[in-house]
Amino acid sequence: MSEILYMSNLYVPTLKEDPADAEIASHKLLMRAGMIRKVASGIYAFLPLGMRVLQKVENIVREEMNATGAQEILMPALQPAELWLESGRWDDYGPELMRMNDRHDHGFCLGPTHEELITALVRNELRSYRQLPTTLYQIQTKYRDEIRPRFGLLRSREFIMKDAYSFHSSVESLQETYDQMSEAYGTICERCGLDYRPVEADSGQIGGKVTTEFMALADSGEAELVWCDCGFAADVYCPNCDYAANTEVAECITQPQEYEVAAMEKISTPGVTTIAALAEFLGIDEAATVKALVGKDEKGQVIAVFIPGDHELNEIKIDRVFAGFQLLDDEELEATGLPKGSIGPVGVPEGIIVAADQNLEKIARWVVGANEDGFHYVGAAQGEDFKVDVWADLSTAKAGDICPNCGTPLEEARGIEVSQVFQLGDKYSKALGAVYSAEDGSDQPFIMGCYGVGITRTLAAVVEQHNDEYGIKWPASVAPAHLCIIPLTVGDDEVYPAALRLAQTLKESFPKLEIVIDDRKERPGVKFADADLIGWPTQVVVGKRGLAEGKVEVKRRATGEKFDVSFDSLADSLSFLNRYKQTYIGRGPIVQ
Repeated sequence: MSEILYMSNLYVPTLKEDPADAEIASHKLLMRAGMIRKVASGIYAFLPLGMRVLQKVENIVREEMNATGAQEILMPALQPAELWLESGRWDDYGPELMRMNDRHDHGFCLGPTHEELITALVRNELRSYRQLPTTLYQIQTKYRDEIRPRFGLLRSREFIMKDAYSFHSSVESLQETYDQMSEAYGTICERCGLDYRPVEADSGQIGGKVTTEFMALADSGEAELVWCDCGFAADVYCPNCDYAANTEVAECITQPQEYEVAAMEKISTPGVTTIAALAEFLGIDEAATVKALVGKDEKGQVIAVFIPGDHELNEIKIDRVFAGFQLLDDEELEATGLPKGSIGPVGVPEGIIVAADQNLEKIARWVVGANEDGFHYVGAAQGEDFKVDVWADLSTAKAGDICPNCGTPLEEARGIEVSQVFQLGDKYSKALGAVYSAEDGSDQPFIMGCYGVGITRTLAAVVEQHNDEYGIKWPASVAPAHLCIIPLTVGDDEVYPAALRLAQTLKESFPKLEIVIDDRKERPGVKFADADLIGWPTQVVVGKRGLAEGKVEVKRRATGEKFDVSFDSLADSLSFLNRYKQTYIGRGPIVQ
């Protein structure tokens, strides 16, 4: 990628207006900058400049994986159904799995991930504990039939991912690789210029009990996360507490309020059917009320769930306690005898399980529905007026809740999941009969880990964090090129030849520097607008007036800073590149 490029030879079809279906910055700007084009819903083609960025992200990931000792392979995207049937995920994965049959009516899927295939590959090859640990990875296209593809590259049906899989003879060995991969993932985020947080997460359809997501902070992110800031700036970690978690799994420790009354009292609340209305009617905070929801699990058990009034039920947490939990519809609720809008734990019909969020144990007397239309109880006492069958963490954490590590109120943000690491244990090795010969001669299932980086998601996340009203502001580590020379006239005897000489001088001084010359016969305003839209990190403007004074103008896209530099000393002036972390390429700086 170190050759001098010419804009007149590049296929860069920029757009002046945002595409009608683009909702977020990365989707709009990658389309407008001529880097991607939509082929179908959730499917995109990468054009030359987008491809250059994509390859740089891949190379950063590849370098960090190789540095851990992981070995690169390539597996097919098309996977036989029988492997997924062996693992049990053929039916469990759901409609996102793209299934098909070949002409012989054999079932296949387009892989969204490769746990089954990699396990099948090694089960007849890795035979001895002496061959362990082994980590294999690939960079490959994945497929998920998203019900609603949106946000460009962030939620697409076809995407590029790096997935790695490690095989071990002990949990301790897995932990070592897990920690090593986690460190490598942090380095990948830093080298791509991302402001990120590693957070506790849910393993979802991949499986395993231990997992960490790496979230790029962005308002456009679909994931909500909370972290403990301990009074320090949000862009640094607290030196005393590094707690961070996706709200799907974050432990919820609320600051409940109690409505103090001496005994339970039934009060008339006509027309009051929501927590907000109840709090307003009583003149109290929603945190002093108790919210009720009713559902059933996969066994058909009906469960009345009670959580703090100012919080929401966490679907992942409730499913862990009551597998298959789903809220009842209005008709099903009516059949239970519980009145919608006035449900409470006092006098619950026989056979209904009462479950409550563990935070409500702190409140001796509750403000709840009276199981009668238009009435509520204040001061309903635990163990006296009602009893709870199951206590559990059932609420979704939010800003202001308490950090489980240090007791500091949590901060809240949105994030884009760019990568995730998992400890799988023996879930796949047992299911697929993948064993090795242990030191004592017995056959044991592999202990496994897996580690994924969304290459295309990372690219989009960089744009989400690095942009302004004019376009993209690429960190030099992943920019399509590092520097753009913009001659204000082309085809003359002075300005354009000077631009060519300047490019050659810079290449001789900095062999790794990637240079683009905008040699198009366009007006200067068009060139400046495209340079900002595309996001070249450094722009050098060569004009007749400046040359008369022996100068060129340099602009740093990240800051908008402009300054004049002597034409003959520009190479020396560009030594500033070394001072900025984001200008690093490979595992060393641009300027040697």
